Amino acid sequence: MSNSLLDNYPGAITWFCSQKLKTETERLSYAQGALDNGWSRNVLNIHIESRLLERTGKAVTNFEKTLPRAQSDLAIESLKDPYKFDFLGIGAEAAEKEIETAMVTHITQFLIELGAGFAYVGRQVHLEVGGDDFFIDLLFYHLKLRCYVVIEIKSGKFKPKHLGQLGFYLTAIDKEVKSAQDNLTIGLLLCKSKNKVVAEYALGDKTQPMGIAEYKLEDALPEDLKTSLPTIEQIEKELEGK
Repeated sequence: MSNSLLDNYPGAITWFCSQKLKTETERLSYAQGALDNGWSRNVLNIHIESRLLERTGKAVTNFEKTLPRAQSDLAIESLKDPYKFDFLGIGAEAAEKEIETAMVTHITQFLIELGAGFAYVGRQVHLEVGGDDFFIDLLFYHLKLRCYVVIEIKSGKFKPKHLGQLGFYLTAIDKEVKSAQDNLTIGLLLCKSKNKVVAEYALGDKTQPMGIAEYKLEDALPEDLKTSLPTIEQIEKELEGK
């Protein structure tokens, strides 16, 4: 079945999901996701195999108390836990800079994993504050949330002190980069592992919108599925046809 059949016929999407998923609830959820987001067969297949919907909205955040209700609900659903980055082709012990480099090299797949709405702004984005230089790991803009998203990567276990650095970057972006039309900048801290209770406590007194999630560098997708990841050319062709 071609991608175009899935794109043009809702019934074909439902049939495809029925071949991949066991329960009616799962089938309906992924079929609706494909219709809402315009997923091709390859992308839908990737999301089913990586259990995208089961991870969506699972990051530890403080959005409910730091963002307006309408925005907080969307922000929560825009993050997931864990993020699966096995397509980066690096080992589980990779350092932060190595992960950043691989993410930019594989930016198309990275954007697919991040989800709908994320637009890439840059890596190691330079900020000058009070004459000192600072560099943000990764900066995105979320088209639906209308805000910048700062992503910081930690190669080890989450520590509460990490949020201090992230909060500083959020303040800097809000003061130096965002316009009056943009909403408050959101921060996402990606770490190799976390204690959920510690993460919740660490966010307890923070007034800036932040989320904490784990990432997995290995075994995110079956070997036979990795070859079906869409290329940049395929995605561009699909976008041109919409």
